[in-house]
Amino acid sequence: QVQLVESGGGSVQAGGSLRLSCAASGYIYSAFNMGWFRQAPGKEREGVAATYTGTINTLYADSVKGRFTISHDNAKKTVYLQMNSLQPEGTARYCCAAVLLWGGRSWLDPEGYSYWGEGTQVTVSS
Repeated sequence: QVQLVESGGGSVQAGGSLRLSCAASGYIYSAFNMGWFRQAPGKEREGVAATYTGTINTLYADSVKGRFTISHDNAKKTVYLQMNSLQPEGTARYCCAAVLLWGGRSWLDPEGYSYWGEGTQVTVSS
């Protein structure tokens, strides 16, 4: 089993920044895929950014390219999401997800992930 705990959410004004963290624990002994997803009330879950902790490869949704950066610290088994230039449409609950053996879907497809954190709320006011 893998446990994921997010932190770093909060309320900011439009144009502001936040950095989310996702700490992984449990049965992790090698590199793994991790993604950040968000879901606003009444909307579908959206993949925001993803990475593989064994490389520097990343993938971003078009809506956040150039503003969000995903990174990881393997020693801490933690993945970060730096969010800059936040806009009100970025208001959502942000969750991290992980999978130990990738099954071939897009890294931004939530169906490809096995483990999920409970999420952290991000609210962006105009």
